Formats: sequence, C-alpha cells, structure tokens
Amino acid sequence: MKKGTSRKEPKSHHNYVKETSYEDRPEQVERREARNVARRKAERRGTVHKGDRKEVDHTGSHRTGSLRHVKTRVVSRTANRRRQPKRH
Repeated sequence: MKKGTSRKEPKSHHNYVKETSYEDRPEQVERREARNVARRKAERRGTVHKGDRKEVDHTGSHRTGSLRHVKTRVVSRTANRRRQPKRH
C-alpha cells in the first residue's frame, strides 16, 4: 500500500435487522423446525453424521409452505448450495 493512502472497508450488503425479523416469523420458524427434524431423522438412520459436510435436501422446489412430510435426500453441501436459486 502506498504511503498516505487508507484502506476502505468493504460495504456490507446485509440488513441484519431485516434478516432477523424475517427469520423470526412464525412460518420461517416452522420451516426451520422441519429442516431440523429431517436432519435428526437422517442422523438416526445413519445417513448423515455431524461434520460430514452433507445436507438433508427436501426434494422438489419448496420455496413456500410447510416442509413437513416432504421427501428428503442426502446431498453434499456444495451440490445443495449450487442447486439453490440466488437470494438477494
């Protein structure tokens, strides 16, 4: 870095207050609970383990509504994140 220049901090593109209020909505809490239930079931079956970088994926595109009683599969973290649509 040149003498006399300052390094600028990158701008944050996150509105954390807005994100937190969205995550605390009752329908989002229900969806998170359903994801956690699916993960625990897969752990009991032995298909995933803590720290194995695998995720339990709900098959199909379920952007809204309940995730309970939706079929799941175990996929790698990279495959699951690659498949997801961009979020802004």
